[in-house]
Amino acid sequence: MEKPIHTFVVLAYKESPYLENAIKSVLNQEYPSKVVIGTSTDNEYIRSYADKYNLEVVVNPIKNGNNIGDFDFAWSHGNNTIVTIAHQDDQYDPSFSRKVVEAYEKHPESVIFFTDYYEIRNNERVYSNKLLKIKRLLLLPLKIKGSATSRFWKQSALRWGTAICTPAVSFVPANVPFEKIFRQDEFIGVGDWWGWYKLSLVNNTAFTYIPEPLMGHRIDEATHTSREIRDGSRTKQERKMYEKFWPKPVAHLLNYFYKDAQKSNSL
Repeated sequence: MEKPIHTFVVLAYKESPYLENAIKSVLNQEYPSKVVIGTSTDNEYIRSYADKYNLEVVVNPIKNGNNIGDFDFAWSHGNNTIVTIAHQDDQYDPSFSRKVVEAYEKHPESVIFFTDYYEIRNNERVYSNKLLKIKRLLLLPLKIKGSATSRFWKQSALRWGTAICTPAVSFVPANVPFEKIFRQDEFIGVGDWWGWYKLSLVNNTAFTYIPEPLMGHRIDEATHTSREIRDGSRTKQERKMYEKFWPKPVAHLLNYFYKDAQKSNSL
């Protein structure tokens, strides 16, 4: 069989109880993707699953203390045509990588592909709620033929708040014109939102949306995102992101309403 053109980098941090489930889901794909584990917190727990499933571990020498700090390391170490950063707490449906590879064959000019997703709450799949409906509405323009390469329409997924679910994203490294996508400074809490904004500015590349819920994003009180929302550290950063798209008074108003939407990230 030909060498697969898609790699999952399972981003592992410390000792997640969901890590093995994530690994099993990316190994159980209809398309035989390559799978590696990426981490900045190398430990016996992570190594035990790497050994169990015979997976390579790539270790980020920079100890970031946060997931966003590992994102650039992960996508750039996938060493393949298409790379998906698989979050340790999440899971991927068997058709995920096949659908991504098929989309790449049709749209090789894409810088990222991203699928729709469902939430995992108390180990149950949730396919529809207020937040998911809003995100799907914001992504509708990207379903229109020719819109995926337009900066205006790419940013339609970002200007009201990011509608792109980070663990549903796959990268085409050859189409990324810089070494680092994500920020770890004052934008660290919204580093993914910043990253999609940065990629939206790249000319002649597409944001290709696959409008099928092909992966599950876990909503858990212990996740890094949930902790940031509880301590309020994201609010100022989100306001600065809105200012990338809107005048300051509008940005502040939007940020006020966006804080209410954050509640959906709690159980």
